[in-house]
Amino acid sequence: MDRRRVLSALAAGVVIAPFTSAFGLASTPNRGEIDWVAQVLKSMNMIKPGMTRADLLKVFTVEGGLSTGVERTFVSQQCPYFKVDVKFRAVGRPEEDKDGRVTLIEDQRDEIVSISTPYLAFSIMD
Repeated sequence: MDRRRVLSALAAGVVIAPFTSAFGLASTPNRGEIDWVAQVLKSMNMIKPGMTRADLLKVFTVEGGLSTGVERTFVSQQCPYFKVDVKFRAVGRPEEDKDGRVTLIEDQRDEIVSISTPYLAFSIMD
């Protein structure tokens, strides 16, 4: 079994299991649920270093919590529990102000330097 299928099955179980027991539903995810998780992960894995913030925002949306203009957590548009941490290279502006502090300014042209492996976590509301 390839890595994506294992990750998909694991993610489906982790996301779905708490809901199934709470609502008295079947304890095993069905094929449709597993396929949906695989499809979401596949779309998330299309985003790669070198792409822009604008490309990223076609698949993800911003997460609450602490962030800067060059480092932020994003959540899948399809499920807010699927997350990635992204680092950017600022385009068209300095990454730090004159005092050496990282700026909060973001630009759609910013280039992705690194993107974490997708992970599961509850939403941060602030």
